[in-house]
Amino acid sequence: MNIQNYINGNFHNPIDNNWIDNYNPSNGEVYGQIPNSSTEDVENAYIAAKSALPGWSQTGLEERSRILIRVSELLEANLQRFAEAESKDNGKPISLAKAIDIPRAASNFRFFGHAITQFASESHESTGQQAINYTLRQPIGVVGCISPWNLPLYLFTWKIAPALAAGNCVVAKPSEVTPMTAYLLGEICNEAGLPKGVLNIVHGLGGSTGQAIIEHPDIKAISFTGGTATGTHIAKVAAPMFKKLSLELGGKNPNIIFADCDYEDMLNTTVRSSFANQGQICLCGSRIFVEATIYDQFKTDFVAKVKQLKVGHPSEADTDIGALVSKSHLDKVKAYIQIAKDENGTILCGGNAVTVNGYENGYYLEPTVIEVPNDDCRVNQEEIFGPVVTLMPFHSEDDVLQMANKVKYGLSATLWTNNLKRTMRLSNQLQSGIVWVNTWMLRDLRTPFGGVKASGVGREGGFEALRFFTEAKNICIKY
Repeated sequence: MNIQNYINGNFHNPIDNNWIDNYNPSNGEVYGQIPNSSTEDVENAYIAAKSALPGWSQTGLEERSRILIRVSELLEANLQRFAEAESKDNGKPISLAKAIDIPRAASNFRFFGHAITQFASESHESTGQQAINYTLRQPIGVVGCISPWNLPLYLFTWKIAPALAAGNCVVAKPSEVTPMTAYLLGEICNEAGLPKGVLNIVHGLGGSTGQAIIEHPDIKAISFTGGTATGTHIAKVAAPMFKKLSLELGGKNPNIIFADCDYEDMLNTTVRSSFANQGQICLCGSRIFVEATIYDQFKTDFVAKVKQLKVGHPSEADTDIGALVSKSHLDKVKAYIQIAKDENGTILCGGNAVTVNGYENGYYLEPTVIEVPNDDCRVNQEEIFGPVVTLMPFHSEDDVLQMANKVKYGLSATLWTNNLKRTMRLSNQLQSGIVWVNTWMLRDLRTPFGGVKASGVGREGGFEALRFFTEAKNICIKY
């Protein structure tokens, strides 16, 4: 199946007829092609967006809201179709895509469809000066949204929905590794009545299509989720052009477990926070630090539960771990397992590629638990982004806080304790944009999302996203 670009409400082949193979991770086979869009394709998308901008930016909030909510309803009505497409493209279990990815994509449109109607302007009366100030929030114009392959539609819509709600027009690029649900979204937008040109979706490689978006002189803002190295490159290009930037980048998140936690809840949640979506979530707790007094018990119980996880084809209902997203990514993750061995890490379980009957060329890997001798090893400092976690004991609060904060990343942290004072101390001192206490991945779409240090710049979610996708204008009237 050949995917096409979605420009001005219609589907188009790339202008120069340049295509990229699209692989099914579950069997390693090519099942279609996608455009490797050129600068000319991106320019056409920009022209369509620019032409649609006057009408869309002046469309009433109720009408914008209605269209976005209609998109969410159509995604829900097509849940099975989108879940199957996401699974085929990404390698994740269909059950996961059906339970999490597609419902969250629908929720993104619904949330921002409602949020824009509550996004109020501010006014300030200057008492004694006979003046009033009020602040307008106006759309930026044409904005660029670039999303990753791990949660394809989930994160694609996380960017697009607030941009559209705020009155912008969008040139968007999904990952070239997982383009299918973004392609299908174009059909949904047409059915929902989104005006032509308001959303444009161009496919292709980051170095060509993505580069054309970030360096376009009239695309005024870039929202990007992906690797830290790519985010660094985007900042170098976009910052001198004075574009607004939102960069959600890598993570190496600590999962800190104290002996006074609710043990069974912690154990079950930690299995999920380690290996959900094959560990390919930027929020996974990939460094597990356990208080020494319960370390041996945890190690035994955790490894036993991980060994029970089934690696299998994404279509099978009892599959816990599907295929990794690509052959190159599988090779990268396997290389880190070898690095761990070279650094005197102990493989407690997993570490091997898996052959699934009938799908022998798929990209499967056992969930892997590694006991590491110290926190300075590469597998504790570098993002692996696969079904691999490390274990280490700790002896004091100060000790674990130092290790948790030592990495260059600061996206999320998970803390397991029933000590309220400890909760408050560590939550304040952990260098991360998100801290979960006695839970993981419990999200409220009203809250700000993002990281510190090398995990990114800016915040997404709630009114933070609507603020990013608007420009503030202060007006002062003396009376």
